[in-house]
Amino acid sequence: MNMLTELGLLIRLSRSHQIARRYFVVNGFDGALTMLGLNLGFYISGSVTTSTAVSACIATAIALGISGLSSGYVSEMAEKKRELRELEQAMVSDLEHSVHATAARLVPVLIAFVNGLGPFLIAMLVTTPLWLEQAGFTMPFGAISSAIATAFLVIFMMGMLLGWISGTFWLWSALRTLAIAVGTSLLILLFTP
Repeated sequence: MNMLTELGLLIRLSRSHQIARRYFVVNGFDGALTMLGLNLGFYISGSVTTSTAVSACIATAIALGISGLSSGYVSEMAEKKRELRELEQAMVSDLEHSVHATAARLVPVLIAFVNGLGPFLIAMLVTTPLWLEQAGFTMPFGAISSAIATAFLVIFMMGMLLGWISGTFWLWSALRTLAIAVGTSLLILLFTP
């Protein structure tokens, strides 16, 4: 059995594809909302250079990614160990060399990877207008305003994805996530001097 086939079996056995998808969306949403807040802060201050904004966004994206990676690994490893221990007790057998034990060791690594990749990729996507401006492209409304607009667009699209996943009307789901982004923006504008 090749490695990808074995990994697919382990994911199906542990039913981890749903967990990975949920973590990607939840933490991707965190990445988009964090970048929205960061860029709104830059916009409000009015004195942040594009290179400073890019550096801050990259640093934040890395921190979000590492946070997701480490928290995903620690929490999933604990859950998978508990599940394996409960299965061993139910079967009154040592499963150390079983497919279940292999899944308990490898699936947390996969989940952690997805958990860290989601916010990192989404945060970097929101940062794209800043990079383009830094590379010499002129953004029609400015780099920071374009990054804010990109964050809203990404959040809307994540809502569409959630609608598709849940089997509900995509527009209502997208508008719900967009309302969260608008509410967050209003709170930032209200409480930022």
